[in-house]
Amino acid sequence: MKSDKISLHQDELDASGVDVLPVSEAGYTGPLPHRDDHYMFLIQEGGSFTWEVDYKEMILDGPSLCYIAPGQVHRYINFEHSEGWLVFADSRLIPGQYREIFDVYLNAFQNCATIQSDPVFRIVTVLDQMLKQESLPLLKPLTETLIATLSGMIASQILQNQPNVRYSGGHKHSLVIHFKSLVREKFKELKQVKAYASLVHITPLYLNEAVKEITGFPASYWINQEILLEAKRMLYYTSRNVKQIAYDLGYEDHAYFSRFFKKHTGITAMDFRNINHQLSNQSH
Repeated sequence: MKSDKISLHQDELDASGVDVLPVSEAGYTGPLPHRDDHYMFLIQEGGSFTWEVDYKEMILDGPSLCYIAPGQVHRYINFEHSEGWLVFADSRLIPGQYREIFDVYLNAFQNCATIQSDPVFRIVTVLDQMLKQESLPLLKPLTETLIATLSGMIASQILQNQPNVRYSGGHKHSLVIHFKSLVREKFKELKQVKAYASLVHITPLYLNEAVKEITGFPASYWINQEILLEAKRMLYYTSRNVKQIAYDLGYEDHAYFSRFFKKHTGITAMDFRNINHQLSNQSH
């Protein structure tokens, strides 16, 4: 039985903003589809871990690294033979340059294989041991340093495993990161390129040119993709009807939303729901 809304888990971390959990205990954090208000990193030493992230199944075999960003819908499917850790971290503890990399590869390259000798396994072990010593002097700054190092190592591995994609930095790159962040925050109320251009104090033409130069797609593409992603999440994970979903996404005319969805996906919203539910039932 699907819920009417996607659950949001928030304020679950203590004052340190960090928690480390053996993968074997993952089921206790919530097997149902949900969002978190913090980052989650899977650091797998061996075995296999299967979960669903934004309605797509993700399988990690052997030594692997993966991140889930705040707001992504996910659920655990099978981790019985996985060995490793889940690390939960408040967004404010992840340095900006690493968050930018995670933003760049969101819903594209969120996991990668690694090797058993990867230093990241030593870092997470030290972090886990330190968090158990609540009276340790300087525990808070030490924890923050380690989580910054850990997230940086994962970001570095994500970059290293994408040979055909370059993270260049620079003004235009920063502009695109800011634009995509604004889209994720405001897509329900703002759906026009000119609205986002106004927020960053540039012309729509310049915003389009910068976004296309860096990503290969115009700014309107990313606005539409964010709308479609959230629509697909709601169609897949909730029982809300198309009219309700259209309203939740900021559309007063649900017929317009239905035409928008079909134009960009090739199928109707209900066809998407029915097809994906059939596939899900076949695979689980």
